[in-house]
Amino acid sequence: MARAKSQFICQQCGASYPKWVGKCENCGEWNSLVEQLPVDTGASAVARSSGKGKALTTLKLSETATETKQARLATGIADLDAVLGGGFLPGGVVLVAGQPGIGKSTLLAQVAAFVARQQPVLYVSGEESVSQVKLRAERLGAVDSENLQLASSNSAEDIAASIQTGQYDLVIVDSIQTLSLAEIASAPGSVSQITNSSNVIIRAAKASNTAVILVGHVTKEGSIAGPKVLEHLVDVVLNFEGDRYGGFRVVRAQKNRYGSTNEAAIFEMHEDGLQIVANPSASLLAERQNLDGSIVLATMEGARPLLVEIQALVNPTNFGYPKRAASGFDLNRLNLLVAVLEKRTKLNLSDKDIYINVVGGLKLSDPAADLAVAMAIASASAGRKLSDEAVVFGEVGLGGEVRSAQGWHARVKEAKKLGFIYAIAPKTHKDAFVRGVGDLRQALIDYLQ
Repeated sequence: MARAKSQFICQQCGASYPKWVGKCENCGEWNSLVEQLPVDTGASAVARSSGKGKALTTLKLSETATETKQARLATGIADLDAVLGGGFLPGGVVLVAGQPGIGKSTLLAQVAAFVARQQPVLYVSGEESVSQVKLRAERLGAVDSENLQLASSNSAEDIAASIQTGQYDLVIVDSIQTLSLAEIASAPGSVSQITNSSNVIIRAAKASNTAVILVGHVTKEGSIAGPKVLEHLVDVVLNFEGDRYGGFRVVRAQKNRYGSTNEAAIFEMHEDGLQIVANPSASLLAERQNLDGSIVLATMEGARPLLVEIQALVNPTNFGYPKRAASGFDLNRLNLLVAVLEKRTKLNLSDKDIYINVVGGLKLSDPAADLAVAMAIASASAGRKLSDEAVVFGEVGLGGEVRSAQGWHARVKEAKKLGFIYAIAPKTHKDAFVRGVGDLRQALIDYLQ
């Protein structure tokens, strides 16, 4: 009998190749192909399935039972409940992703300990033993909890069967990349294993009306590892961001079928677990020194206003090509702002190394950070300071014009609460607190001293 030819499957997009190649031509990922035995699909599978279906049982809209008033499971953390849209919905599947050491298991152990005070919870670990999970749970406050059950398994079938019993209101699976189905020959973490294991668990969650949390790994680029279909299968995708060695950790919803994606929860790691930062703006500015290159930005983390310090350092370059580096800010956006500064002002930055840092380990995606970053670069380059009484926000266009920012009322309110006197912002925002500027050149001339 002829030997079955193996295929090479991309672990990011699922494309197949007859031989190994370094780069997937479909999605562009490097070194993502893994050798697998071919699966019996195609025309034969279609032919076998034809004629086996039966007509669906349908209901009128008026006859369909509504489940909108189901009680959600509170997490014990008000900000996390807001990110989820009110807590965990029974039958909902949540994917929590973040880099190693960021605090995913710690946060979920805290949530499991709180929920277990009222409802039965199952915590399944595919990476740790039961004793290791117990040590963490006890350290985080789940002492002698009768409702918290622990298990260690890599079998998706066994976990799905446990969910279908209906004995648990919340099931936590850590992590989806370690699970496998016995019917599939590929290794755990492959596209086929992740896709099919997720399907089995999600079906069990929907059938038993059980809330399920899946933990996912991330790649070195920061995206969720595995096929993109995993994010489409689940109901909520939470991203855990920040610096695992210090600073704040931010949990935001990348996808949420049951709530808003504009909320964010800001945590700080302590000995007894992750704690919500009550006033992150004050914490971020507590150690600030008003030097040249330091600007206070009024930004938005989801729907929450936040004041954060932007630092810039400008030095003459010792090489033929100047260096641009950014921590917490998009490097392409930095290069664009440097070009605007050179073109629309009299600053000469072509022979300068420029470094940008967002204090606190935060990653900014707010377009209104442009004006603060540009003023920080100009301040560091010219050796001039901005007043301690000012905050800055506004988007900068290619013509040097300062454009309006979303949520500016919340930004102004947060600045007032922390004792700032005025805001340098787009002139389209009519408020006594705002000192409007029309373009970048005007902002530099009028306010850098």
